[in-house]
Amino acid sequence: MDSILDPFTSMPREHLNRSGTMAILGDSASILETMKPDSIDLVFADPPYNIGKEYEKKIDRDAYVVWCKGWIDQCMRVLKPTGTMYLMAATQYMPYLDAHVDGKWTVKSRIVWHYDSSGVQARRHFGSMYEPILMVVKDAESYKFNAEAVMVEARSGAVRRLIDYRKTPPQPYRDKKVMGNVWDIPRVRFKMPEYENHGTQKPERLLEIPVLASTDPGDVVLDPFAGSFTTCAVAQRLGRRSIGIEINEGYYKIGLRRLGLAAEYKGERLVKVKSRKTRNKSKKDHENNEQAGG
Repeated sequence: MDSILDPFTSMPREHLNRSGTMAILGDSASILETMKPDSIDLVFADPPYNIGKEYEKKIDRDAYVVWCKGWIDQCMRVLKPTGTMYLMAATQYMPYLDAHVDGKWTVKSRIVWHYDSSGVQARRHFGSMYEPILMVVKDAESYKFNAEAVMVEARSGAVRRLIDYRKTPPQPYRDKKVMGNVWDIPRVRFKMPEYENHGTQKPERLLEIPVLASTDPGDVVLDPFAGSFTTCAVAQRLGRRSIGIEINEGYYKIGLRRLGLAAEYKGERLVKVKSRKTRNKSKKDHENNEQAGG
């Protein structure tokens, strides 16, 4: 098996490598430039959404789109000819990014991640209950896709034991089918074991699907905006190698601990400390009552 270091022409200043899992502290745009072309099997990119949340600095729309196009092009450069990139973005920006990638490569699927929204919702428009994901491939014909790994129950003819007379000879409907492009997956909640202190943590199930569908054991998965390092954690659990890049040192420390890469960092012992991700007063009051035993 090739080394996880092979995709790099020169090593970043800070990195850790244990059993094919690497966490890098730094700016993804700069680090991507040090990576070799055609060296990554799967990219899962979940960048800052630039929608004015408390944990991000919002910039001009045009500047944000230009920035996204730059790192998207770099991700596609390092992707193998048989590789796939899954790209997330805010609904406000996805049309611009969709037009960019579909003009250069091939969008095989436009996926909707649907989730419940029990928190505070919009009062003057329809609140958001989904996020879009693009599945982008370099080669429309030779990309990797493990259909058997993402099968779900076929609830129509197979459940009722119907016969498909369109086939010769007629035969029963299949009881399995490849899942569709609407993924109904709950968001990460405070009491879930996988919860980390990150404002936009994605659920592990959301990452399992691309990793299973578009890679084989031993393949290399890249997350240029690692955040809470969910992509790397899922890849590690499923026997894939991974590279996670994160510019925020606090989130980087989450990755070191979560991936088992380090027990301490700069003299600080790395332990999991949970706190809620909301400023909503009713939720914070409830959290305080829970901590006080109420």
